[in-house]
Amino acid sequence: MDIGITTFAGAYGMEPPAIGRAVEERGFESLFFPEHTHIPVHSRRPDGDSPRPYAETYDPFVALSAVAAVTRTLKLGTGVCLVTQRDPIVTAKEVACLDRLSGGRLLFGVGAGWNRMELANHGTDPRTRMALLAERVQAMRRIWTDEEAEFHGKYVNFDSIWSWPKPLQRPHPPVLVGGNGPGAEDRVLAFGDGWFPQCEGLADAVELSERAVTLRRRAADAGRGRIPITVFNTPPDRRLLDTLADAGLDRCLLLLPAGTESQMLAQLDAWAPLASMWRQVT
Repeated sequence: MDIGITTFAGAYGMEPPAIGRAVEERGFESLFFPEHTHIPVHSRRPDGDSPRPYAETYDPFVALSAVAAVTRTLKLGTGVCLVTQRDPIVTAKEVACLDRLSGGRLLFGVGAGWNRMELANHGTDPRTRMALLAERVQAMRRIWTDEEAEFHGKYVNFDSIWSWPKPLQRPHPPVLVGGNGPGAEDRVLAFGDGWFPQCEGLADAVELSERAVTLRRRAADAGRGRIPITVFNTPPDRRLLDTLADAGLDRCLLLLPAGTESQMLAQLDAWAPLASMWRQVT
């Protein structure tokens, strides 16, 4: 099992290139950045708190490009890209460009979004966001793999197009489908390459282990290969990480709080032993 980092890089704390160098130097496998284009002033998190700090996050593709330029082996992830707030043709181009410029290191985490006001400001109906997510990802897969791509759906519709570059990873970077709800596994099997649940939304590690077994059984029954699973916002608890490793999970992401450079580096130093403890043998 690999250990990576996720953090809200923005107009505070360390800049993305410095974070990327620090994460890679300490042996972590990956670095993931989330996405919020903006935050409506009157919106609230599910727990009632204001999501005001999310408004300061960098665009993930811009931030990850900066990280790619100063790192060599670190995998770069979106955690998650809000595809329901993006044009699929433009996003497909950004994914392909970043994957090529990084040497094929991109992991494309996607999600439908939770902030209904934010979605509405992009013209997205929150009630149909899951279907929209599915079509936009399916359309992007066509753009990445077909010389002349076209897609005709309810929410996405375009005739044959040319779009280059194609991603360096073939057929394309892994699409990690975010979500903890009861339909998450269905979406993974429908248009994803991996499952990307959030640890804090699960009852316990046993629930995650059981769902992982069921998902992989369903994939095998459908003629699919093994489904990788990445868990983000995982507490840095060795006993929990041991349990998740035993359950066959592939990657756990520790949430690095924003802070001063000295605070963030000290936290990474404290977690560095975890990066090697469960590293997969290659």
